[in-house]
Amino acid sequence: MPSSLEQLKQWSVVVADTGDFEQIQQFRPQDATTNPTLILKASQQEIYREFCRSVTQGALNIREAVQQLLLHFGLEILKLIPGRVSIEVDARLSFDTNGMIDDAKQLITYFSQHGIDRERILIKIAATWEGILAAQALEKEGISTNLTLVFSLAQAMICGRAKVRLISPFVGRILDWHQQHSDVVYDSESDPGVLSVRQIFDHYKKQGYGTQIMAASFRNVGEILALAGCDLLTISPKFLLELQKSDATVSRRLSVPDRPLESSDPLEWKESEFRLWIVNDAMACEKLYEGIRQFCRDAEALEELIQRGF
Repeated sequence: MPSSLEQLKQWSVVVADTGDFEQIQQFRPQDATTNPTLILKASQQEIYREFCRSVTQGALNIREAVQQLLLHFGLEILKLIPGRVSIEVDARLSFDTNGMIDDAKQLITYFSQHGIDRERILIKIAATWEGILAAQALEKEGISTNLTLVFSLAQAMICGRAKVRLISPFVGRILDWHQQHSDVVYDSESDPGVLSVRQIFDHYKKQGYGTQIMAASFRNVGEILALAGCDLLTISPKFLLELQKSDATVSRRLSVPDRPLESSDPLEWKESEFRLWIVNDAMACEKLYEGIRQFCRDAEALEELIQRGF
């Protein structure tokens, strides 16, 4: 009997949510994704300290040192997977469209200098209005993007219209917010994070958007299994191991219709309407800005670690 992890791979592309090379090798995912928090965590491990020192030596400034660290983590990860790796631009640029574009192009240039085709790189950008505009511009130049910190249908709709390659709705963080604001006990079928991804998935398929959906930030295996059939699922090593050890049957829960269905898209391509929609969604507003703050803090902590020589 194949493991639950192997069964899940029949329905969704499994992505490793880690910067740890050994764990990526263990679970054999198609793709991998990183963020400042995961790179910071990996760089603090003894087995990676010398690697981190060696790849950041000789950098002209701290910005270049961080980019070299991201580059070389990405290069090592790409040796272990057949697909793509997501690399995040500096979160402190999340409201600077041109800054994100420049940061992304520099990362792509570095990978190109090491013989990596840009099709194997997804540039990860926060799904702010400015981030979506940056992603739209990058996509037009053949640079694929992964819009992260997606907490609402509004973000997803605008990303779909911008024709970004992929979005990452954060399942667990949506659940966290609802648990903090109510006494309701949720199961995998009533989980608000799961329901949010299902809503986005249904809307995308009905509209015929080509943007892929990669559900992220899980709090339990039940959330993952409830989204079997989502385009991609990015899963932490803890849950990859749990799925690998299980032989429970995994069935498809999300399915693409035979053809796109007609559906109205209630949000216009207007900055004012997008911002108002986000502001009126307390959960999406709080979690988006909280996520950016956390990534900014981790970026600063990573810079401090580099300056100390790890």
